[in-house]
Amino acid sequence: MSAYFESYLTVGAFAALGAVLVLGMLGVASILRPNNPTKAKRLTYECGVDAVGSGWSQTYVRYYVFGLLFVIFDVEAVFIFPWAIILEDLGVFGLVEMLVFIGILVLGLVYAIRKGVLQWE
Repeated sequence: MSAYFESYLTVGAFAALGAVLVLGMLGVASILRPNNPTKAKRLTYECGVDAVGSGWSQTYVRYYVFGLLFVIFDVEAVFIFPWAIILEDLGVFGLVEMLVFIGILVLGLVYAIRKGVLQWE
């Protein structure tokens, strides 16, 4: 077996060992835990207040859009920091590539602004 596949074998062995340990600990916990279900324990508890209503509520898509925009610009920062560290090694090519990357993100932000997604009403 080549050294390349031996490293995967090591990773697989550790993953299998981890799965066995997790399943073993869950099994031990299920055997040792106390099991005393009562009617009071099955009631919904919400900060000391009895639950009222069905619990169904609609959420605006706007929340998800804001979250998605945050993730996009957060990931942008993850790409920009390593680029800034090796900017001198990359030269003009690296600068142009990053300007294209930032330009695409700015276009997406402008599109979101023009569609009115970021206006909170």
